[in-house]
Amino acid sequence: MIQLTNITKSFGGQTLFRNLNLKLSSNQKIGLIGRNGTGKSTLFKIILNEEDYDDGGVSIPKNYRIGTLRQHLEFSKPTVHEECAQILPEDEQYNFYKIEKILFGLGFTSEDLEKDPLSFSGGYQIRINLAKLLATEPNMLLLDEPTNYLDILSLRWLKQFIREFDGEVILVTHDREFMDAVTTHTMGIQRKSIHIVEGNTVKYYDTLALQDETYEKTKLNQDKKRKELEEFIARNKARASTAALAQSKVKILEKMDEMESLESESSLNFKFNYKDTPAKVLFRAENLGFGYDENNLLFQNLTFALENGKCLAIIGKNGKGKSTLLNYIAGELAQQQGELSFHPSTSMAHFGQTNIERLNTKHTIIDEISSVDKKIGFAEVRSICGTMMFSGESAEKKVEVLSGGERSRVMLGKIIGTPANVLLLDEPTNHLDMQSIDSLCNAIESFQGSTIMVTHSEMLLRKLATALIIFHKGTAEYFDGSYDDFLEKIGWEEEEGTVKPKKSKPKLDKKERKKLRTAIIQDKAKEAGPYRKELTFFENKIEELEALEATLNTALTQASSSGDNSAIMEHSKTLGETQKEIEVLFERLEVASEIMDKINSKYDIKLAELD
Repeated sequence: MIQLTNITKSFGGQTLFRNLNLKLSSNQKIGLIGRNGTGKSTLFKIILNEEDYDDGGVSIPKNYRIGTLRQHLEFSKPTVHEECAQILPEDEQYNFYKIEKILFGLGFTSEDLEKDPLSFSGGYQIRINLAKLLATEPNMLLLDEPTNYLDILSLRWLKQFIREFDGEVILVTHDREFMDAVTTHTMGIQRKSIHIVEGNTVKYYDTLALQDETYEKTKLNQDKKRKELEEFIARNKARASTAALAQSKVKILEKMDEMESLESESSLNFKFNYKDTPAKVLFRAENLGFGYDENNLLFQNLTFALENGKCLAIIGKNGKGKSTLLNYIAGELAQQQGELSFHPSTSMAHFGQTNIERLNTKHTIIDEISSVDKKIGFAEVRSICGTMMFSGESAEKKVEVLSGGERSRVMLGKIIGTPANVLLLDEPTNHLDMQSIDSLCNAIESFQGSTIMVTHSEMLLRKLATALIIFHKGTAEYFDGSYDDFLEKIGWEEEEGTVKPKKSKPKLDKKERKKLRTAIIQDKAKEAGPYRKELTFFENKIEELEALEATLNTALTQASSSGDNSAIMEHSKTLGETQKEIEVLFERLEVASEIMDKINSKYDIKLAELD
């Protein structure tokens, strides 16, 4: 398998990785996470031999094929079918079924196969590239944001494909739910190094938090030792009687590694500006209909009411009219059919691609956020800029120099500054990293008003949506219920007959379930018991030794003040032994904690299977 050894890579004086090591095992499917700019795409290029590195080595087995999804769109054949078939080996040139199966899974129809690849939207052109990649049957897939531009049905298909792929995968995506659904391991680029754990992103962040906590405790302990040594040396180096002892402490101090402070990473953390309303229903839609062509309406006879506090998600395949409906509600399109009746207190804030494109490119970020409301003071504008990760001088950048992701954050900042009780959000997670998406999700969840959002993220749908408008079966249909309710009661028509049925388990009666649950809990207690005792012992012992350490420090200080060399040597020796014992106990505590986590996880799964 692929192995990276001590890889170091720098750009313009900035170090991306330092002594990075990675060894892949057979059939590992790894989700690669990290903040924007930490080097995820660079790591892919190093594996593909498209980027040099400063030091280290990359080992790839002979005849091991690595496939990657190219974002650069370039087509040379007149039809989708021919474009995809050209990548097949010579002996498979006429294996049309292989190509068609992949293309149908990605949402193409039989008619689409004979169309020019350039006639499709950008999203579908990327799917053509994805189909070409999958048809080469690589040993390993490097997928850098494969979920971009894919609609919800294509995402569900791709999810199933990756799960069943017979080979290794490294996946970069900001869609946490998608990543957790297909990966066996989570790997993060953090503080110029790589950390990998078996399990999902939740397990990764929990493990990293524990490692950071242990590091901080060790650093605190070491900093304390350094200070004590420095103070001892300062007090005793001038005395002839203690100079030799002070010099020995200098040597100890010189050998100590200095532990750096952990770097903190900036994250979005914000709330939307709720405008109070007495309305229980913010607006009603009666028999809405709209189409850019009178003979081909995107939706019609659509009726629903938006209650205050509801989160309404608009879902469906690309190109069916989801964004159009949102823009129609926002009043950006002329009314054609039906009626929208708003409560007088209804106030909307709209995040959409059209709004982002309307940002004044000659304005600074401060100017743009100030423009939403003249009542906003400069301090509040600066605060919003900081919340959107534009602190200090970066808030004075002009919009024209910003990336797509940065412009999205400016638009979010403008919405934060807009008092509203209805949020209209069109693909709000585009360009945001995983932590920022979590912050956005929390902000929507805590918003007191109502939200209408267009999204393909099943994580957002499951966590936030209380009602849906589904574009399917040639129309738009209102559904009063959660996304999981929809999948259970209606489901996607395109998936009928394609999704493997779940293996049904024989139903257990209440008594039998209780009996099995009791047995599992007893097994868990039996297996975890020794480690739980170890944890309690280590924690108590560490507490006891830390109290002893404090006493010894006091005694050492007193002995130093009185010039009692014999007591100084005795206390120093005992203090050193105590500190060493504390370090060993912390290491054993961490090992026991990791084992306990694995045991808890194993039995949590068993208990969940009973429900």
